[in-house]
Amino acid sequence: MQNLKRILSKIDGCGYKVYKRIEGTYKASDFTLYIDHVQSDPFAPPTQIRIRVSQDKANFPEETYTPKIRNIGLVDYLTRQVWRNIQISTQGKRGTGKSGLIFIDKGKQQVLERNSIIINHRFVEARIGIGLPAAGRRILGREAWQILGEVIPKIAKASLIYNNLNQGELMYFIKSVEDQEFLRSCLPKKRLVSFIANQSLLPRVSGVDDRPLKDGIPFVSPSQLEVWFVLPNQGKIKGMGIPEGVTLIVGGGYHGKSTLLRAIQLGVYNHIPHDGRERVVTIPDAVKIRAEDGRRVEGVDISPFINNLPNNRPTERFSTENASGSTSQAANIIEALEMGARLLLIDEDTSATNFMIRDEKMRRLVHKEPITPFIDKVKALYKDYGVSTILVMGGCGDYFQVADTVIMMEEYEPRDVTQEAKHIALSFKELKGAIFGKINSRSLFLGKPDSDRKFKISTKGQNTLLYGKDPIDLSAVEQIVDESQTRAIGYAIYYLVKNGYLNGQMSIREALDQLILELEEKGLDMLSPFGHRDYVLPRKHEIACAINRLRSTHLSHPECAKSG
Repeated sequence: MQNLKRILSKIDGCGYKVYKRIEGTYKASDFTLYIDHVQSDPFAPPTQIRIRVSQDKANFPEETYTPKIRNIGLVDYLTRQVWRNIQISTQGKRGTGKSGLIFIDKGKQQVLERNSIIINHRFVEARIGIGLPAAGRRILGREAWQILGEVIPKIAKASLIYNNLNQGELMYFIKSVEDQEFLRSCLPKKRLVSFIANQSLLPRVSGVDDRPLKDGIPFVSPSQLEVWFVLPNQGKIKGMGIPEGVTLIVGGGYHGKSTLLRAIQLGVYNHIPHDGRERVVTIPDAVKIRAEDGRRVEGVDISPFINNLPNNRPTERFSTENASGSTSQAANIIEALEMGARLLLIDEDTSATNFMIRDEKMRRLVHKEPITPFIDKVKALYKDYGVSTILVMGGCGDYFQVADTVIMMEEYEPRDVTQEAKHIALSFKELKGAIFGKINSRSLFLGKPDSDRKFKISTKGQNTLLYGKDPIDLSAVEQIVDESQTRAIGYAIYYLVKNGYLNGQMSIREALDQLILELEEKGLDMLSPFGHRDYVLPRKHEIACAINRLRSTHLSHPECAKSG
């Protein structure tokens, strides 16, 4: 570290680009500092460093980082510890632009697989971003040494050494994550698609603040739907199990229907302790579906829902640059099924009305209607393919006729009203049985970039991904919860292209299944072509959503019919 201090002293006052001289490896008594990449100016993305502490000094017991689910929990816990200690140890900017700021890729309410920290039997390593101090574009060498030589060692000592941590809190965190993963794995054995534990706190502070609402009403299962599990750490828990099949969530406005559905859709992820949803789990292949006016659709077989278009336009390989609400919702469902979705989650408020329902009066008046509404297909989807559906319905009782389970929310309290709903449905004409139709696989083609170095992948929040010159709007992909997921999606697409997985030969599902296998084997750093980046593991479903919305992606079949 003394060598680093000498370099910083020599370059003090020089032009900012001279900071490049400090790239390299520096050993201290308790850790090794790697300066991997130095930013080009004070306003550029921050300098990337790694702090590595050997296990001889870090001394983490093996039970804290094996098996993998405990490793994921520990990485998340330590990342939050580093972040807290950054807040304690720093006083904000020390110069121009990002000067003096220290960053780590801390999560939100979810516990996700990320590469902010690496821990194994040899070492624990934190990946941190730093804004190297400058006055204008002149190096502030002394201030840089205060950060790298004084603040960073304090953070490393406080965050990355087991004996300096709250070990009880650490183990509670890890075991909570482990219990959630175990609970999710138990759902298929009881033919459930989701579980909400009693006393879970589902309401959030606001639509933009995902923390629990302190005075929210705790969840209590209706007795008819109550099930129990024995977890490896917490022991026996009880709560509401949502069975396979077609489930309706009904009730008046502002009574908690959408709040319950959002908890279910985010139940594909584990949550931090005390989030209120850490015992809410959903099967991994659950996908939220909504209408999405204006999205691009490329070669999707939407014929189960839309056919007999005017002028005999085909819908088996349907493409459009500007889909309507009903067309986009049909495409979203077929694309999810193509990727192996086992549960669809749909909210009436974000759906196209003419896609969801067509009442008897309209059927009698309008005879040439190309749209087969979802209500006619939802039972067949479960019968033919074993794909369940959970729907939030506030204004359409016709779905009583196809529902297996009906849950009514009243002032955030659930009631099982299945029998009442079935009794009401007896008064109406029974819907005819149907088959769902074939689910086809597509092979997509995306050309390689001309120059790797000039090709840019960037994010603007978690909802916008810039892939080269193509912006991808992911605002309707509601199960993305972290900007680093979005970043990983962009680099995952790049990896698929560079390795020939999107060359029109493999189906999109085969390509993404192979990608996930490689990520499990090699880790998230596999995605980065130029040094480490902040990544969070995305599901294959969200990667597919981005590929399907990329306007430069094309169906490999040369005779793909274009229709509007």
